[in-house]
Amino acid sequence: MFFIYKVLINIVFFFSPIIIIIRLIKRKENIKRFIEKIGFFTKKRVSGKLFWFHGASVGEIQSIIPLIEKLEKDKTINQILITSNTLSSSFIIDKLSLKKTIHQFYPIDCNFISSKFLNYWKPSKAFFVDSEIWPNTVNNLYNRKIPIILLNGRITKKTYNRWMKFPNLSRFLFSKFQLCLSSSYESKKYLKKLGANNVKYFGNLKFSQSENQSIKIDKNLKNFLLKKNSWCASSTHYNEEKYCALTHLKLKKKYKDLLTIIIPRHVDRIDKIRNELENLNLNIHLDYPKKKIKSNTDIYLVNSYGKTKSIFKICKNVFLGGSLINHGGQNPLEAAMYGCRVFHGPNISNFREIYGHLKKKNVSYKVVNQNHLTNLLRKKLDKKNYSKKSIKNLTLEGTKILNKIFNEIC
Repeated sequence: MFFIYKVLINIVFFFSPIIIIIRLIKRKENIKRFIEKIGFFTKKRVSGKLFWFHGASVGEIQSIIPLIEKLEKDKTINQILITSNTLSSSFIIDKLSLKKTIHQFYPIDCNFISSKFLNYWKPSKAFFVDSEIWPNTVNNLYNRKIPIILLNGRITKKTYNRWMKFPNLSRFLFSKFQLCLSSSYESKKYLKKLGANNVKYFGNLKFSQSENQSIKIDKNLKNFLLKKNSWCASSTHYNEEKYCALTHLKLKKKYKDLLTIIIPRHVDRIDKIRNELENLNLNIHLDYPKKKIKSNTDIYLVNSYGKTKSIFKICKNVFLGGSLINHGGQNPLEAAMYGCRVFHGPNISNFREIYGHLKKKNVSYKVVNQNHLTNLLRKKLDKKNYSKKSIKNLTLEGTKILNKIFNEIC
């Protein structure tokens, strides 16, 4: 199976110029840095110990930021390399004030490109975040005797069943990991079945928070939100925006000053979303470019990156998308850490244990249909935020998990 994978990934590489050109046209690639994906490097490797972290996209990269901040203080580490696949995830690193840390796009997992990548960067340790595992790179790391660690490993039943279609390949790869730190008890169980030898569970790294983050809130937006009765739909996917817009129309019968904030998971869908909402006779305001917000705005539609935390800081009732469709939900911890009540649909398989934990603390609420969401919001919009004690407890829990993981990997 590994041989077949090598053949298939080489075919992907052969067609990669066409794929990259299409992605450039769609503005999904950095025009100056796309060459990193085909084995050319735009940053320099400094001498000394280098830790390398790879995560697929925004969620994975955000989850390791608190850990990266702690590693930056370690004088024995000279450089930290973070790789990811998406343009949006690169923006996360650009906005942080990190001295030792650099970002590169992850190269196509062809054997010769993977070897070139490792020969250039020479990592002392390699960390794969969540479930992002690339066979050629794992094999090349192992052959070079570079420790491979799975960080916050997430293996759902669906992922496990997919791996088990190729049991020999799964054992071949997972047995090469020196250490697997799982994100849940379920993941720990599945990792062992897949062939991982050293599996530990300290808690989900996504409970931890950055110590150095500064949230910049636009003054005009803040003042506007404080005048309104607002709720937020974040990380929404196709069809969920319309669902939330129809909820807005029902709620507006009671709350004349209602504002619904929608933050789509993928901002490249923004034109389609806007047209769909305008067809419902709703007044839409785009976050970018900056314009004066009209008082009769129904939907504040966020079409820029990095606004989620500033919205959560003010708006305390949040519906998290990816949960009404067959996607598995989005991570609710960020909203919970900012004192938000979190509403979600029934499809939360990606974060089932986290949602269960938050439910016990009366932080998260499952909605089964549109009327249910409308009725819950009617009850919660008039209530105060949940206690500061709950926020403090979640923060302390995150700090403990972060320290245990830090001590384990260093």
